[in-house]
Amino acid sequence: MRIDLHAHSTASDGTDTPAELVRNAAAAGLDVVALTDHDTVGGYAEALAAVPHGLTLVTGMELSCRLDGIGMHMLAYLFDPEEPELARERELVRDDRTPRAHAMIGKLRELGVDVTWEQVSKIAGEGSVGRPHIATALVELGVVPTVSDAFTPDWLADGGRAYAEKHELDPFEAIRLVKAASGVTVFAHPAAVKRGRCVPESAIAELASAGLDGIEVDHMDHDTDTRARLRALAGELGLLVTGSSDYHGSRKTCRLGEYTTDPEIYGEITRRATGAFPVPGAGGATGA
Repeated sequence: MRIDLHAHSTASDGTDTPAELVRNAAAAGLDVVALTDHDTVGGYAEALAAVPHGLTLVTGMELSCRLDGIGMHMLAYLFDPEEPELARERELVRDDRTPRAHAMIGKLRELGVDVTWEQVSKIAGEGSVGRPHIATALVELGVVPTVSDAFTPDWLADGGRAYAEKHELDPFEAIRLVKAASGVTVFAHPAAVKRGRCVPESAIAELASAGLDGIEVDHMDHDTDTRARLRALAGELGLLVTGSSDYHGSRKTCRLGEYTTDPEIYGEITRRATGAFPVPGAGGATGA
């Protein structure tokens, strides 16, 4: 089995619609794909209606968190999307994205970049606006060559010249909320140093004690040595080890299935989660 547990659609900052995402996942030879848009479950209905035969969809989400001033992302899988406390918190995070984007655009304009809300809003479409949409605008304007090059201290990285804060969850609270919604939590790309400061390994140990289920080890932002170190840490802490593409369509260079999760780990995730269940494809809608 080929299992990719981290992918984004136009419901947040990907370029594939949810329907396109599941069709592309099947075309890439995947058996399982997880839809993990940022702070939203808005892509679920379209994706579920379009899952093709031979592919299983795992519903999920990537929650924006912050610990001791350091941004981090928490993947949540197979939770009950109707659980009210988690739903309320994800709405708070999502709703704060618009004023934050306005603030970052204002800072960029002060830096002499002729970016506008209209441009960023058009790029985001119906998705939840975020830094990747602003980064795409910077690419369009010729300010940076790629989206990744916008995530530096000069521009949009945490603490960067054009950075603005938004409402983010304490990761311990995120674990509690997802657990209360009968889901599973995995710390996304925990050592992606290119993105900025990372939480220390001592904090990962504390998160494990609080109920964290796993860490995403095999990821394009982790080199070989980092993956080996994280795999050893996961073994010490009794954490599950996942791998995934963190696919964003054409917005990033990663490909669906570039990194994958071991079927035994996937089986353990589905055993622990009872808020929702993987959905095998029934043919899917066409032309969505």
